[in-house]
Amino acid sequence: MNSLTVRVARWSARHPWRAIVGWLVFVVLCLGAGSAVGINSAKTADYRVGEAGRAETLAAEAHLERRSAEQVLISSRAGGALDQGAARAAAEDLTDRMRRLPEVAGVADPLLSGDRRTLMVEVALEGEERDAKDKVDALLAQTAAVQKSHPGLLLEETGSPSVSKGVDQQRSDDLALSEAITLPVTLLTLLVVFGSVTMAGVPLLLALSSIAAAVGLSMVVSHVSPDAGVGTNVILMIGLAVGVDYTLFHLKREREERARSGGRLSSEALVELAAATSGRAVVVSGLAVVASTATLYLASDVIFSSLATGTIVVVLVAVASSLTALPALLVKLGRRAERRASRRAELGKPVRRVRGQGGGRMWDALLRPAARHPLATLCVSVMALLALVLPLAGLKITEMSRDTHSREIPAMQVYDRLNEAFPEQRVTHQVVVRAAASRSAEVTAALREVVRLAEADPLFTGASRIRTAADDRTSTLELKVPHLGNSEEAYDSLDRLRDDFLPATVGRISGAEYGVSGDVARYADYPAHQNGKLPLVLGALLLVTFAMTVYAFRSVVLGLLGVALNLLSAAAALGLLVLVFQGTWAEGLLGFESTGSIGSRVPLFLFVILFGLSMDYQVFVVSRIREAALAGVPTRQAVLEGIRSSASVVTSAAVVMTTVFASFVFLHIIEMKQIGFVLAAAVLIDAFVVRVMVLPAAMLLLGESTWWPSRAVRRALAGPAKSPSSRTAVDVR
Repeated sequence: MNSLTVRVARWSARHPWRAIVGWLVFVVLCLGAGSAVGINSAKTADYRVGEAGRAETLAAEAHLERRSAEQVLISSRAGGALDQGAARAAAEDLTDRMRRLPEVAGVADPLLSGDRRTLMVEVALEGEERDAKDKVDALLAQTAAVQKSHPGLLLEETGSPSVSKGVDQQRSDDLALSEAITLPVTLLTLLVVFGSVTMAGVPLLLALSSIAAAVGLSMVVSHVSPDAGVGTNVILMIGLAVGVDYTLFHLKREREERARSGGRLSSEALVELAAATSGRAVVVSGLAVVASTATLYLASDVIFSSLATGTIVVVLVAVASSLTALPALLVKLGRRAERRASRRAELGKPVRRVRGQGGGRMWDALLRPAARHPLATLCVSVMALLALVLPLAGLKITEMSRDTHSREIPAMQVYDRLNEAFPEQRVTHQVVVRAAASRSAEVTAALREVVRLAEADPLFTGASRIRTAADDRTSTLELKVPHLGNSEEAYDSLDRLRDDFLPATVGRISGAEYGVSGDVARYADYPAHQNGKLPLVLGALLLVTFAMTVYAFRSVVLGLLGVALNLLSAAAALGLLVLVFQGTWAEGLLGFESTGSIGSRVPLFLFVILFGLSMDYQVFVVSRIREAALAGVPTRQAVLEGIRSSASVVTSAAVVMTTVFASFVFLHIIEMKQIGFVLAAAVLIDAFVVRVMVLPAAMLLLGESTWWPSRAVRRALAGPAKSPSSRTAVDVR
């Protein structure tokens, strides 16, 4: 009862108003600090990986990088033949307006489509590629002005910047919808659990305040680890899930002990008791999530680093709220309940019963197979999970490209029309070569040979452009491909360049550095980069999970069991994801268009986050079992009682987490859909199969060897058994 967790809770319980006000001040300070320093967004260079990234760096150092561009399509409003005179006049007006903008680096000559029905004007933007979407409004305004001056024509604008801006807006709208779904369902779940609006509101309010503080802190931390634009998304998703769960674990234990004590313990004593049990579980759980999530930094990727930072910050803040503000709130609410009970007693009215621990007939029925037939239950459950793992054999990982974005974005609709009108402009490969200035002529000749080879290959259009830097050390070649960026032909053209054309030409120049960049090169190199980092991250993840489990329970056997169960649970969820999203049968049900693949970031993110979140249930459930075992209860009885006593809170936590994650299935962005679906599925599998079927069956079969090499449990089991609650109550007094 003298641990740091208990001491913090004890101080908060004795000074509730100071703790509550202090928490609110902390939240305000976090938001204020974040607003003051602003967010440090990742730069274009932070995203560069693989050969494409190295080629982009070479081009950028020579000031030959490809600039972000917008394309304006001019066509007949009636949809018929284009009045080329009027279209040329509109293009000239547009060109003049665009060139006067400080955001514009240059405007290309108008290009007429092959069917002569569309005229295209391409506008290159100044500055960083990642900042281009913030500049696109000025271009859209000029396009709208020209449209107004030429009402007989139709002017439409698209391009990477306007598509990115549209995706951001859609993501923002989707998150608002997700919150509108999640918050009421979470509140309803908590109302069912506690039967009180006040008690149901406590977890939700603490979770929301934790999210607010984490958003502010993440802005500060972004100046150390740049934000890739996904930090807020993960803070909202993970913050609401763990924020409610941590508060729920603590709150349910306090209510359980209050019901058991029958009014013999004060609110302060009950808070200390909850802190010594569930409070410790929350701290260990939070540290496990933090430790496992930190392995994402090993991926050496700005997006994963941003995801890791957001998760770590919000989890630490959620743990802090459960240790400081929550005990204070529980004492205030407990004192109010005590006064109310006292008044009812004085009036001779019956005192309302406080809901205690939940087990119930449903959980008795669910636990019956594991209790009566542990070996059969273990075999059947594991076989069922392995059946879900089987689809993993067909896993196909790709980088979700611009071609996979929702067509509800206006810029994407124009993008499709651009690809239809100008198929030869669909994909551009950029070959970058750096060599000694004395070899400039040799490099140019080699690049011309590449052009000649491409002209004879149907994978390329023959259109090309060669540029050389002022110092003659770096040259670039742009080649066009008439296929969409996510097509097999586009990837084949990249392979043809890298494996055949370049080694046979510029590859023969002594001392030359070369590479291919462009959208397709990025789509190919990013998954390859992740696959290369996967063994390192997963190895570290397994080691961290094992170490945290051994630390929590002082048992090597439980450490190995925890790793095995988490691995099985994550693999089953990922197999289910492949089954659903790589096929087309669930498209109408979940509202998506299958790409036949899984987003490159999803599997790694799933494994890391799920391993951390699984520790919530693992720590909470096994802590109750170990608590009973330390009180001398035989292992078999401790396992069944521990799982039964934690059943209601695990169910409630799983429902909350599933609701939060499932709400992301309604988002338009395919990767977010996949992440939301797989996390929701994983939580359900973990809570209702692994922790109810596999874990108890395995622990019952292992018996007392479960706790090896823990001496404390062996000593307790050797002595007379007593209930864990009576032992803890004596300690409190």
